Amino acid sequence: MPEPSAGDELVDSANASEPNETETGTDGSLFDEDFGTALENAERVSVDAEQDDDRPAGFSDVDFGFSGLEDTDFDDEPDSELPRTDLGIDGLDRMIQGGIPERSLLVAIGSAGTGKTTFGLQFLNHGLEQGENAVFIALEESRERVINTATERGFAFDEYVAEGRLAIVDLDPVEMATSLASIRNELPALVAEFDASRLVLDSVSLLEMMYDDRASRRNEIYDFTRSLKDAGVTSLLTSEAAEGNPYASRHGIVEYLTDAVFVLQYVRPDDFRETRLAIEIQKIRNANHSREKKPYELTSDGISVYQQGNLF
Repeated sequence: MPEPSAGDELVDSANASEPNETETGTDGSLFDEDFGTALENAERVSVDAEQDDDRPAGFSDVDFGFSGLEDTDFDDEPDSELPRTDLGIDGLDRMIQGGIPERSLLVAIGSAGTGKTTFGLQFLNHGLEQGENAVFIALEESRERVINTATERGFAFDEYVAEGRLAIVDLDPVEMATSLASIRNELPALVAEFDASRLVLDSVSLLEMMYDDRASRRNEIYDFTRSLKDAGVTSLLTSEAAEGNPYASRHGIVEYLTDAVFVLQYVRPDDFRETRLAIEIQKIRNANHSREKKPYELTSDGISVYQQGNLF
């Protein structure tokens, strides 16, 4: 009997009523665990109480590098009547007027250590809190590592997996190049079967690195992002920033294929005693948003954006 293809394996496991035994990937399977098992093992996210203040206790305007409180400055892009959704990052959500249009394709661009993965986890966490289903596709970390990272942030993803509301699937890098087409073709059907409304892919840079030819890279990434659009979910990609340019992705492609771009970067002015982190919304189609650069921190609870503060 012939071996099933990667696409057949995903469809069969998505429709399975009982979870399968964990696969190690040594038999040539695409994922360390099949899709059905991933659905059964997802984790729940816990919610931290909201703070009235936009800043953590013990931080003043001066010692966090704020220059004062100012009204948010929104751009003049036309608003729309599309259904909206929040990202789940409070200060950042308040920089967006009305929320992200549902089924948008988003990208968070940043260098190492700026919190791109945390951004994705927090985005899924918020949806799961609202009763949504979600999918996390890991290209650089194992499924176990994703769960552990979420747990460190207070997001109980293991409980959501157990409830069948979160799928965490990790692609085998060895299989990725040969199986990408199958994944791309099957993804809309899989998302429909799982009834997911949010999806994170961490990170698209690894997909881009598979292609040496720029034209092939552009065409393949275009087709892949189109499959995410066809899946009908609000999707977030993470991407490494280009060397020497924090406002561009590594290969300068994904920001042109997405509906919203968030830039996470280090700010190192000479007069600062320490490096700051700052976030900027480069674009959001069909939504008004602030054009200002705002400071943020990576805390034990995730990303905290200080929307009312300005960098010196």
